Amino acid sequence: MVDAAPGAEQTEDSAALGGYRPELKRTLGSFQVFAISFAFISVAVGIFSTYDDVLQNAGPVGIWLWVVAAVGQVLVALVVAQLAGRIALSGSSYQWASRLANPKIGWGFGWLTFCYLAIGVAAIANALASQAFMPLFGMEPDEGTARLITLAILLVQVVLVVASTRLVSLINSTAVGLELALIVLVALALAIVVVATGRGDIGNLTSRGVTEHTEHYFDVGGGLMVAMIMGLATLVGFDSAANLAEEAKDPFRSVPRAIVGSVVAAGVLGMAFLICLTVAIEDIPGVTASESPVAAIMREQLGPEMEKVLLAAIVIAFFGAGTVVMASCSRIVFAMARDGRFPAHQLMRRVNPRTHTPIPATILIFAVGVVLMVALPGDALIQLITASTIIPALVYGATVVLYLSVRRGLDRNKGAFDLGRFELPVAICALVWTVASLVMLVSPSEALVPSLIVVGLIVAGGLFFAGLLLFNREALEHEPGMPVIPDTDRG
Repeated sequence: MVDAAPGAEQTEDSAALGGYRPELKRTLGSFQVFAISFAFISVAVGIFSTYDDVLQNAGPVGIWLWVVAAVGQVLVALVVAQLAGRIALSGSSYQWASRLANPKIGWGFGWLTFCYLAIGVAAIANALASQAFMPLFGMEPDEGTARLITLAILLVQVVLVVASTRLVSLINSTAVGLELALIVLVALALAIVVVATGRGDIGNLTSRGVTEHTEHYFDVGGGLMVAMIMGLATLVGFDSAANLAEEAKDPFRSVPRAIVGSVVAAGVLGMAFLICLTVAIEDIPGVTASESPVAAIMREQLGPEMEKVLLAAIVIAFFGAGTVVMASCSRIVFAMARDGRFPAHQLMRRVNPRTHTPIPATILIFAVGVVLMVALPGDALIQLITASTIIPALVYGATVVLYLSVRRGLDRNKGAFDLGRFELPVAICALVWTVASLVMLVSPSEALVPSLIVVGLIVAGGLFFAGLLLFNREALEHEPGMPVIPDTDRG
């Protein structure tokens, strides 16, 4: 057989090759696909939201764990890219597991991914409202007000996502461009000010700060390990580009490159930003006690005007990230529903013929966000959001195991992303890392309730799965259509 180049014909027909009638429109170019994954990661948002945890639990020296997390997540991204280079269908890991293992295993991947993304939509919108929007306009902290603003944000996002994938990608690309400029310019500005004025200390990079005399600092679940949460909570979601693969041009090339490139770019830029921030700290205890250390450092070194600029850019970055997560989650729902494996699947599989977007699936994500904002009290919402940081580690670990299990039987697309002889050592290292990251996430005592929430979500999914086995077993017995990868040679 002749290797099939992933060019125009294969690109346009990839959904049909999976047994589906193409309904989604291919409008996303290479940068737009990259921007989807990079926006989901959102370095500025991640650091802005978790830098205080690092200072409080590990001190400034804890920023170096970002490097460890970045290297580990790049290994996972390389494995994910190997699968994305072979199967380019909406639903990413759900499709990969369904077609390479079996539909029952694929359903588990899809359910966990849906839970993570649906919670993430509400979490990002709420963080935007309380941590960026309200401070930007000088509003006093108030949970009720934050939740009302959150609902307004979710409403705007759902309108954009159902209106046009191209519109979402344009907004997202703009947000990513601004975020990249923000990180680079702020890092340079802080470095210049520190050198020119001498306000700051390079010794901060090795300081334990307020944790200097903390007991059990180096223990499993101790302060140093807790600081890993910044990298683990930020450098995730890079597979979101694969969730929109049926809307990408040349997906066998563009999607894998976006997955790996977004993690590498986020890792490098994030570390540079963290170093500049940390060196610029004048008063470690004072900054650590601040509600927003990043904004406090900006205010002290660059003035209140730059703090406002930072908050405005963070608002845009938050909004772009949340919009991408909503779009990505709606594609998971759509992908599972068209296979008859999601509640109300006949409704959730519908794609509007004018906008080429799955409107009912998107509205469902909005409805989940509304329920979370209205029904959950503050502490419960925080625990649920914390639980959502554990789920991607589970999914990534399972994805690596899947790849190791089926890699010998995988075909290769000519010109598509391929690690070649490095695939096995990379996959083994990625598996070791995902196990280690899970231990780091669940070992702190504060992780007990979030871990139980994850178990509860799995049990809830298991009940629906049991219903499928009893009343719609056929949906779990086969995959639509022909094999996904045509005319390829064995690797």
